[in-house]
Amino acid sequence: MLETLSQLIAAWAALFGSHAVLRTAVDFAHIGGLVTGGGCAIAADRATLMAARQAPEVRSAQLSSLRQTHRIVLIALAFVAASGVLLFASDVDTFLPSRMFWLKLGLVALLLANGAWLLRLETRAQKGGDGAWTALRCATIASLSLWLLTTLAGVALTNI
Repeated sequence: MLETLSQLIAAWAALFGSHAVLRTAVDFAHIGGLVTGGGCAIAADRATLMAARQAPEVRSAQLSSLRQTHRIVLIALAFVAASGVLLFASDVDTFLPSRMFWLKLGLVALLLANGAWLLRLETRAQKGGDGAWTALRCATIASLSLWLLTTLAGVALTNI
């Protein structure tokens, strides 16, 4: 099984390395997913931070808007994940020992965990739980930070 996986990875790396259109498509899926998902998330985070200091009806409207944003972000993250696996498989020998690669994956894991926490806090905020908006504000700041740090790690990965 391990040998079959190695052969599959080697075949993919050879194909990826010899087809510029394929490399472009995979890179675009990765960057396009990041721009789409991260852009929507950052815009939603900004709106949440603004709503946190507004009247209850503004907060309620923002919570409704957030529910619609999650689907876009999740679909975009699926593209980022799928293309990320393909990019990793294109040069396993470079990425596997890279500390920056593992830092980026760790940041992605934190981003996903924070997203799950945000969903939970949004539900709590809809129910009017004590301190829900304060916690939501903290998770939103974490979200903004993690999107930017993950992007920075991705850029650093290609340059370091």
